[in-house]
Amino acid sequence: MKKKYILIITCIVLSLGFVKYPIDGYEYSGIKRLYQIRKMRLDSIKYGRIPAGAYKKLRDIQLNLTNKTTDSIHDLLIADVNFERKIKQITPEGNFSFAVMDMSKPDNLRYASHRENVGYQPGSVAKIAVLLAVFDQLQKLCPDSYEDRVSYLKNIRVTSRYWGLGDEHTIPIYDIEKNKLIKRQVVANDEFSLFEWLDHMVSVSNNGAASIMYREAILMAAFGQEYFSLDAEKAENYFKNTPRNVLTNLANTVVNEPLRKLGIAEDEYRLGGMFTRGPEKYVGRKGGSIGTTKGLMKFLVKLEQGKAVDKESSLEMKRLLYMTDRRIRYAKSPRLDNAAVYFKSGSLYKCDKTKNPNCAKYAGNVFNFMNSIIIVEHPNGIKYIVCLMSNVLNKNSAGAHLYLASKIDDLINVKENIKKSEIKEIDYKDEKDTN
Repeated sequence: MKKKYILIITCIVLSLGFVKYPIDGYEYSGIKRLYQIRKMRLDSIKYGRIPAGAYKKLRDIQLNLTNKTTDSIHDLLIADVNFERKIKQITPEGNFSFAVMDMSKPDNLRYASHRENVGYQPGSVAKIAVLLAVFDQLQKLCPDSYEDRVSYLKNIRVTSRYWGLGDEHTIPIYDIEKNKLIKRQVVANDEFSLFEWLDHMVSVSNNGAASIMYREAILMAAFGQEYFSLDAEKAENYFKNTPRNVLTNLANTVVNEPLRKLGIAEDEYRLGGMFTRGPEKYVGRKGGSIGTTKGLMKFLVKLEQGKAVDKESSLEMKRLLYMTDRRIRYAKSPRLDNAAVYFKSGSLYKCDKTKNPNCAKYAGNVFNFMNSIIIVEHPNGIKYIVCLMSNVLNKNSAGAHLYLASKIDDLINVKENIKKSEIKEIDYKDEKDTN
C-alpha cells in the first residue's frame, strides 16, 4: 500500500513573498484556500464572501488574557451583578443558555450567564475538543520545539480513507497552478496536510475531517515518535488488530483528558465519539457528548490565557478559529461586520414526520440543538466572548442567534452602536448553513 504519511522537507517559495496565515499565511500553513483569497486581494479583485473584519493578518491575532495567570478558572467566572442584569433583560424566552465575558478591560472583566450548567448536545461545536486533542498530542511529541510541531502540521499528509466519508458538508479544494476552486464532499483518496484537514474541520465544519483528525490524535498517542514515519497500511492494521474496547477507551482519553486538565468537568463538556459512522466498527462511542455554556466558556478563557496546552498552541488554535469564510448564524449579525470573529457553530435536529410532515431542517420537533461560540474583537478595543446554546423546537433558531448577537453587541459596544438602527429578529433563510 502506498505510504500516505509523508514528511515533506522541501520548501516552496511563491511570488507573494514571505506571507503568513490567516489570509496572508499560505507559506506558513500550506492551507491552499488562503492563497486564493490573498491573491485576489493583492490583484485588487473584489471578494465579497467575507466582511472587513475577516482580513486580519497573522501578526494581528493575539491572546487577550495572558496577564490573567491564575490556574483557577473559577476565579475568572465570577458574575458581575449589573452586567448580568443587563444581559438577562435581552434574554429570549425558551430553551436558551449562554455565558458572556467582556474582555475589553482585562483588569476588570465582566461575566454574565443564564442557565450556564444546562447540558445540550453540542453538535459540531464539539470539534474544538478534537482541535485541542491534536495540539495536546503534538506537544507531547515535540515538547521543546513549537516550530517542529508547525512543520509536522504543514508537511505530514494523510488520506481520508473511510474515516472521512458520509458527510454532506463540502470542502474547498483549490488548484494553485490552474487558479481553480471546487467544492465537493470528501472522497476516500483525498489527501491533505494535517493543517488543511484541521482547516476543513473548523472553517467549513466537515465531519469527515473531524474524524480524520480524531484518528490522527489517536495514532499520535498510540505510536509516539513512530507516528512521524507511520504509513497508512500500518495505521489501518493498528485499528484492525487492536481490541475495540481498547481503542474506544484510548480515543475517549485522548479527546477528553485535555479538557479535564483545563478544569472542565465531564458534565460540562465532553465528546463521546467520532463524527462519521465508518470508524465506529473499530472505535466505539463512550459516555455520550454534552456541552454547557460554562464548559465552553472555560475552554475559550483558557485559550485566551494561553493555557490551552501552552501559549503557542493556544494562539494557533485561535488562528484556526478565525473566520475567513462566509459568516453564518450568530456571526452573521451586521453589528460584527468590522470585527474580527473567532467562531464555531454546531447543530443537531430530529424530526418526527408523524407529528408534522412539514418538519424542516434545523427546525426539529423532537430536538433542535443550535450552538455558537464566538470571540469578538472590534477595532475600537471592545472584545468579548459569547457561548450560546439553544433547543427551540419547530423553528430555525439561527435568526434568534443573529438577533441576540446584535443585542449583546449593542450592550457591550454601546458607544459605537448607540446611533445605529435597531436590528430586529427576522426569519433566517440561508439553507446553506449546515454546520
